[in-house]
Amino acid sequence: MNKKYRKPLIAGNWKMNTLPSGVRPFLDELKTLIPRFRSCDVVICAPFTHLGSMTKLARESRIGVGAQDVSLHDFGAYTGEVAAKMLTDIDVRYVIIGHSERRAYHNESDFEVNAKIKAALAAGLSPILCVGESLEQRERGLTLEHIAYQIKAALSGIDTDQVKRCILAYEPIWAIGTGRTATSEQAQEVCAYIRGIIRDCYGARLARAVRVLYGGSMNAQNAAELLAMEDIDGGLIGGASLKTADFARIVLTAAEELPEEQLQA
Repeated sequence: MNKKYRKPLIAGNWKMNTLPSGVRPFLDELKTLIPRFRSCDVVICAPFTHLGSMTKLARESRIGVGAQDVSLHDFGAYTGEVAAKMLTDIDVRYVIIGHSERRAYHNESDFEVNAKIKAALAAGLSPILCVGESLEQRERGLTLEHIAYQIKAALSGIDTDQVKRCILAYEPIWAIGTGRTATSEQAQEVCAYIRGIIRDCYGARLARAVRVLYGGSMNAQNAAELLAMEDIDGGLIGGASLKTADFARIVLTAAEELPEEQLQA
């Protein structure tokens, strides 16, 4: 992390887990574990059914609320879709776009990702854009080329002022939910490359400011090592975000609120 230019962000992705009735107990416990510090942003991205109660319960804390997907359409006859303005109307501030599971299970293309980012930005949301390679692409040496294409396609037609509101998340597909994690050096290499793409497309000032998260099985045990890397500004946390103690430890690590011996444990 480089806190001179960027505030760390830890975002939990609950995926399709936890019942709506579990939101209050989770947030009540989490609030007791993390102080209301200003040195790290905290976001929880929950299923649509949870968002209304979560935004109300999170108002008294510094916890931001995000959705896990958004429609590329404003309004209309699109059964099952949720529009960006529906999210902002209930105080949702963030949205994950282009997660590998959406791309794989719902055949979401880079062009749909681009349209969703535009819709999110138009409504005032901050998109968390996910990019990442498969194991086969990594083994064939295609990681960086694939990442470059995903970013350029996703941000096509999006200007500098809009990109300022975007957060990028590197999630190697081979490390999501598998127990495998990219080494800190592998994660840093790709996150630095992502920042370089932003620099080439939008300039050095914006590249210094944009936040790049790591999203491949970051947990309470490996967070300190990953977050020590210069270009990793936080994490998009999956399984560990469902456990209050583990999620809080990652947040405290990013905020550098843990004692030094615990950060290195």
